[in-house]
Amino acid sequence: MLEPALFRLYSTFARGWPGWGLFLLRLVTGISLLANGLVTLRGGPPILPAAIIVLSIIAAMLLMAGLWTPVAGAMVVGFELWKAFSHSGDPWISVLVGTLGAGLALIGPGAWSVDARLYGWKRIDIRTRKS
Repeated sequence: MLEPALFRLYSTFARGWPGWGLFLLRLVTGISLLANGLVTLRGGPPILPAAIIVLSIIAAMLLMAGLWTPVAGAMVVGFELWKAFSHSGDPWISVLVGTLGAGLALIGPGAWSVDARLYGWKRIDIRTRKS
């Protein structure tokens, strides 16, 4: 069900330096979400924020792998907007990470991702018989 949507969204997956840039962006965004989520869970928050943080950690792992990037990026945007408006303190880190998630959801995961391997263009060679 997700395959046609990804194929429509990303007709090509960036290779070369742009692909490496997207890989680095996915990795840094995912690591920051993962680290922040694990530190927050150790503090023992109430059950509702804990469930949201666990979902945020799952989205971080999906982003790092480059799997279901549009879904994971949208999840990151939602969670970071929730954090920006519901927590006291500096909301700009959440705005920054949410913007990175939105950018990844819109641009795509790049060539070095699970999405590119599963849903990218594939070359099929058809051999014809010579009579």
